[in-house]
Formats: sequence, structure tokens, C-alpha cells
Amino acid sequence: MSAPKFTTLGCRLNAYETEAMKELSQQAGLKDAVIVNTCAVTAEAVRKARQEIRKLRRENPNARLIVTGCAAQTEPQTFSAMEEVDAVIGNTEKMQPDTWKGMTADFIGETETVQVDDIMSVTETAGHLIDGFGTRSRAYVQVQNGCDHRCTFCIIPYGRGNSRSVPAGVVVDQIKRLVDRGYNEVVLTGVDLTSWGADLPAQPKLGDLVMRILKLVPDLPRLRISSIDSIEVDENLMQAIATEPRLMPHLHLSLQHGDDLILKRMKRRHLRDDAIRFTEEARKLRPEMTFGADIIAGFPTETEAHFENSLKLVTDCDLTWLHVFPYSKREGTPAAKIPNQVNGKIIKERAARLREAGDRQVAQHLKAQLGKTHHILMENPNMGRTEQFTEVRFDAPQVEGQIVRASVVGIDGTQLVA
Repeated sequence: MSAPKFTTLGCRLNAYETEAMKELSQQAGLKDAVIVNTCAVTAEAVRKARQEIRKLRRENPNARLIVTGCAAQTEPQTFSAMEEVDAVIGNTEKMQPDTWKGMTADFIGETETVQVDDIMSVTETAGHLIDGFGTRSRAYVQVQNGCDHRCTFCIIPYGRGNSRSVPAGVVVDQIKRLVDRGYNEVVLTGVDLTSWGADLPAQPKLGDLVMRILKLVPDLPRLRISSIDSIEVDENLMQAIATEPRLMPHLHLSLQHGDDLILKRMKRRHLRDDAIRFTEEARKLRPEMTFGADIIAGFPTETEAHFENSLKLVTDCDLTWLHVFPYSKREGTPAAKIPNQVNGKIIKERAARLREAGDRQVAQHLKAQLGKTHHILMENPNMGRTEQFTEVRFDAPQVEGQIVRASVVGIDGTQLVA
């Protein structure tokens, strides 16, 4: 009898929840099972999940195969209809001990094959105290789940539910445990991170949480924030950017587009100038700040002029790390019903042009680092990341998980060389 095998698709939040599921399944005594934690952000992600499930079934013919995650939540019937799948569990159910107790040896025939409840009825997100991760380099801590916004292209609220926050005290306790176990960097994760606190007493803001963590966990060397919505950034978070060197100078922004009309059709809450203003203000407070961003190419009705505004936003905001998404029609979203869908070949070509712009920005960033000294968190013996999340290659092996001070002496592709 072997321990369960986990496959994680999609975001960092999924990676965090996989670690929680490992502990829950271990406590339940689950054996000989394969668990797939799926993503639903695009139609392509669902297709890849189905491919992965078939592959895992071929590799594990005698194991029970359990599917969970966002795609399982939004399309349970898609996965329950697959002959390779033994059980489908929702995003709420996967974090509950009783679910995993029901998945032990004789669950088939005794437990419901599909356990997916209404995610919109969930009002709390439990803080799961995790002691470690597969890698020793950094730990991810879930502080928020769900989203109250309804961007017209996005299926995620239907997979994650409405916004819920993990109380600050639980977050601090989790981070203290991870620091005690030797982690030198913690990343705060969530679906809509800047909405943290809106459902808690006194409605604290993300900046309040960041300041509290840095104050109450003085032994934490590095705190990093994952994707944020810049229009929701609060005063305390700006203060932390300006005054807290342990808060890493790298922010990933949920921008999605650079044209005001398309942003309105996406039902985003910011305009082009808001994004530019935020990046300028943050850099005034922290000159070494670097930005990544999500940008969608080929949203319905996007003309060449609209797209050019996205392309120009890359340099106007001086973005470095781009996540480019070719628009993917998701059934069940308002954008899927917009008549003027962009031709697939045009979407692909525009996405390629955005990636080329991103490559130029990365090259510019790398060149600017030559001769500079960085504190580099080692992800493996020969590669680590700077404060700005830039990869650095070492010829001499270093200790994984440690922070190494080194000067940049060269560039190798998309990596710095120390």
C-alpha cells in the first residue's frame, strides 16, 4: 500500500492547497490513490486536465483516481463522466478532514462519487497550518480565497466562490511555524489578494496584514506578495513598500489590458492611467521595484488600435515579467456571448507580439543588474532568485533554501550569472 500521489495544475493557491490535502489524506490513512488538483482559468486548462487524468490512469491502473480543484468545481459532470475517474470532490470539500476519511479503502460504492456543493454558499476560508512544502526555498500561505468581482472573461468566482479571508492571527501563526522550520521566504497567496479583510471585523486591509506579519514575525527574512489588483492597494501597503526592506520589491499586477474601452468591457475596476500612476508611485517609494502583469490578447471586440494600447502599456508601466494569455472563450462567462469574437490566428499573433515585448523588457532588466549585488534565495544548489524574482545561476553549488549575497557578473539567456 503506497501513499497518495498528487498532481497540481494551475496557480500557487492550488499548490498550497495540495500541501494541505497531503496532510489531510495522510491523517485519514488514504493509500493507493492519485489526486489531481485542477485549474479552470481557461478552456485549455480543462482540456489539459483531462489529458493528465488519462495519462495518470495509464500509469496507475490500480489506483483510485480522485479529481478536485476549480475545474472539478465548475464542471463536475465533465470529470465524473470520464471512465478513468473514481471520484470528484469540490474546492470546499477537498479542505475538509471528513472528505478524506470517506476516501479510505472501501469508499467506492459507499461514498458519493461526486461531492461538489454550492461554492457560493461558503462564507469562511479555514487557515490550514502547514509545516512544510516540497521545496525548501519558499513557502506559500493562503490568506484569502474567492472573488466578489465578476470580470466578464473569468470563470474563477464560480470555482472559488465569494471572497473570504483567513484571520490575521491564523496567518501569523502559520508563518511563525514555517519560519521555525527554516523557511526564509513566505509568499502570501489568494484569488483576489487585495480584497483580504473586507469580510473580517473592522475590515482591515492587506497592508495592515503585511505590517502585522513583519512586526510579529521579526525572524522572517523575506515576505513576498503574489498577484494583486493595483486599484485596491491601500495606504499601509504603500507604506510597507516604502519602509519595509523585508517586503520584496516585486509585485505581479492583474492588469489584463491597456485600453480603457476593453477594460470596461472586461468589467475591470481600473483604467489605463490608474495602472501607470500606480507603477510610478510605487517606484518613487521603492526605486528597485519590478512589476509583472497578466495581459489578455484578443478579448472580443479588440481592434488593432486597442491591442496597441496593451502593447504600449508594457513600456508605459515598465513591466518586466509578463504572463500573456491568448483570450480563451469560457462557456458560462458574459464575454463568451459577445458577438465580435477575434479570429484565433489574430489572437495567436497578438499574444506572440506581447511576449516579444516582454522578452525585450526582461533583457533590459537583466542588463541593468550587471555589477549589482543581490541577496539571492536558492531554489536549488545552482539557481536562486533575487529580491525582484530574477533567476540567478551559480556554477559553485549553494545550500538550497539559504539566502546568498552575491554580485552579478554575467547574463545567460534569461538568467543572471553570479
